[in-house]
Amino acid sequence: MTITLPWPCSNEQYEAAMSVACAQAVADGVEAVAFGDLFLEDIRQYRVQKLAGTGLEPLFPVWGLDTRELAREMVAAGVKTRLVCVDPRKLPREFAGRDLDESLLAELPEGVDPCGENGEFHSFVYGGPMLRAEIPIESGEVVERDGFMFADVKLKR
Repeated sequence: MTITLPWPCSNEQYEAAMSVACAQAVADGVEAVAFGDLFLEDIRQYRVQKLAGTGLEPLFPVWGLDTRELAREMVAAGVKTRLVCVDPRKLPREFAGRDLDESLLAELPEGVDPCGENGEFHSFVYGGPMLRAEIPIESGEVVERDGFMFADVKLKR
């Protein structure tokens, strides 16, 4: 299911779009939504609250796992992930557009969560054993916008 959001997108617009998407998911027979949250209790409670009464059960399969260990396990398992947004106040801007691999993990500054759980970065998974096929991508432009570094990822044609 694709959910189209406007840009810029207020939280009210986001929540309205998600409400419609949840109703459609339930109509399509979906029973639960899995989230990749690891330890931010306020985010977990927000998700639980927003799914309350929708007919969808929130699941948190990686909740509480050690993020250093989890990141290394994901890399070892063949998960391919690109950093698409970096907060340069927490992580050097040069990390934007890089793949999350052993080299990147070794270069992370002290205090940076290897899964980006504290907002250091956001990522895009384009390959791994959980996907039927790797998504063919190529790097696009890296730009600074609103105080963050964004690395475009384009579908390789």
